[in-house]
Amino acid sequence: MATHAAFLRGVNVGAHHRVSNAELQRIFTGLGLTDVKPFRTSGNVAFTAGREPLERLTSRIEHALAQELGYPVAAFLRTAEELRAICAFEPFERGRVEAGAGKLQVSILAARPPERVRKEVLAMADDRDLLAFGKCELFWLPSGGTLETELDLAAIERVLGPTTRRTKGTIEQMATKHFAG
Repeated sequence: MATHAAFLRGVNVGAHHRVSNAELQRIFTGLGLTDVKPFRTSGNVAFTAGREPLERLTSRIEHALAQELGYPVAAFLRTAEELRAICAFEPFERGRVEAGAGKLQVSILAARPPERVRKEVLAMADDRDLLAFGKCELFWLPSGGTLETELDLAAIERVLGPTTRRTKGTIEQMATKHFAG
């Protein structure tokens, strides 16, 4: 058995596509997954699964969510080890992160982008909005609130493909609660 984190794109954002934690738990449990624990109400789910390949597991989750909810939901899975690595990674100087007005953001990607794509995305950063890649994540340190940025997030997504974003603090809290050890 392996413990995983699922980060769902577009769930409980704004007034659309509202899904309760109880509903997420029911859908994941219906797939035969165990120890299902939604985290907050923003499409984060900790669960345990057999040794099924991540690509197949991701596909099953996305299919079940689409069937149950009536719209497509992209799922981005990470193993417990991968989640702990995201938490441990410090892409920017700690002092700069602590002194900044913005919260460190993590865009979770489906796969590691090729080097040319990474270079293209990193070229979009400036002194106010810093970008750095982890293994399969893009870290963003905005100078202020995410809605105040001049960084072209839509252009970044066009280059990277679909992603889902969380604050690093949310990921760290989820890891502490469900993936310690």
